[in-house]
Amino acid sequence: MTANHPYDQLTPEAILTAVETCGVRCTGALLALNSYENRVYRLELEDAPPVVAKFYRPARWSDAAILEEHAFATELHEHEIPAVAPRACTPGSTLAVHAGFRFTLFPWQPGRATELNNSDDYRVLGRFLGRLHRLGSAQSFAHRLRFSVEEFGHTPVHILKTSAMIPDDLRLSYVAITDYLLPRLEDAFAAAASVRWLRLHGDCHLGNILWGREGPYFVDFDDCMMGPAVQDLWMLLAGERADREQQVSALLSGYTEFMDFDPRELALIESLRTLRLLHYSAWLTRRWDDPAFPRAFPWFNTQRYWEDQILTLKEQAAILDEPPLSWRD
Repeated sequence: MTANHPYDQLTPEAILTAVETCGVRCTGALLALNSYENRVYRLELEDAPPVVAKFYRPARWSDAAILEEHAFATELHEHEIPAVAPRACTPGSTLAVHAGFRFTLFPWQPGRATELNNSDDYRVLGRFLGRLHRLGSAQSFAHRLRFSVEEFGHTPVHILKTSAMIPDDLRLSYVAITDYLLPRLEDAFAAAASVRWLRLHGDCHLGNILWGREGPYFVDFDDCMMGPAVQDLWMLLAGERADREQQVSALLSGYTEFMDFDPRELALIESLRTLRLLHYSAWLTRRWDDPAFPRAFPWFNTQRYWEDQILTLKEQAAILDEPPLSWRD
């Protein structure tokens, strides 16, 4: 772990000074929100509603990629699709820089964590996702990632294989299961090569969907990308197979009111889950020099974590042989 991480310089004084360069006055009240990839804070303002300041992780995205994220969220908001859009920080731009940190401001929008308790909740959320994807299909990103097995599978596995995180006595087992899985994941995406790629939220789990008085709204487009529609759907499913089939049917019944869905994409769900497992471990490995990560994820570099990962990946290998979820239209 390095003694001096870039975020060490992001002190409360630096945060308040940065935000005030956007023409607002802070009261000094500041609350860190749950974010590790970036640093995100809620700030009270004088004579104005609170704002959320997002300080981007240095060197992760280009300015063009960040501005494309902002433009997508703004486009959704302008079409009355519930997404929290950034506000202008400097004349003509939603992206500002202070003391070497790129940041932007968002309006504070309260809401509760989303709980999908019944089919009606899934249908409501499906309608909003259908509208989001309909707009997302209107054009392509030029600077954001395009989902691929290379980006979310081969690259993470290479990082993990060459890191010191995997215990020596488990390394061969981890290498063996990932070497087995990667060609199968390539085959799954090759079989779906003609499926349409569109602009997505990219990290559409329940933590990035809040429920307000008017219904759900989407936050944190930091991972927006080009990919298959099912990437924004599969993380909303939980439980046994029968539960997930009921959930996906309800979700798609709302979704298809606004956007067509190619049922071949359902065959990608378990491949996407496997790739997320690989990507997540590599993400923690890449970020381990950030002092916030060992504090928040103390179990990561333990024998138990890697034993569980190997077992989970072996289970995924078996699940990949199962037929895809069925969709009852």
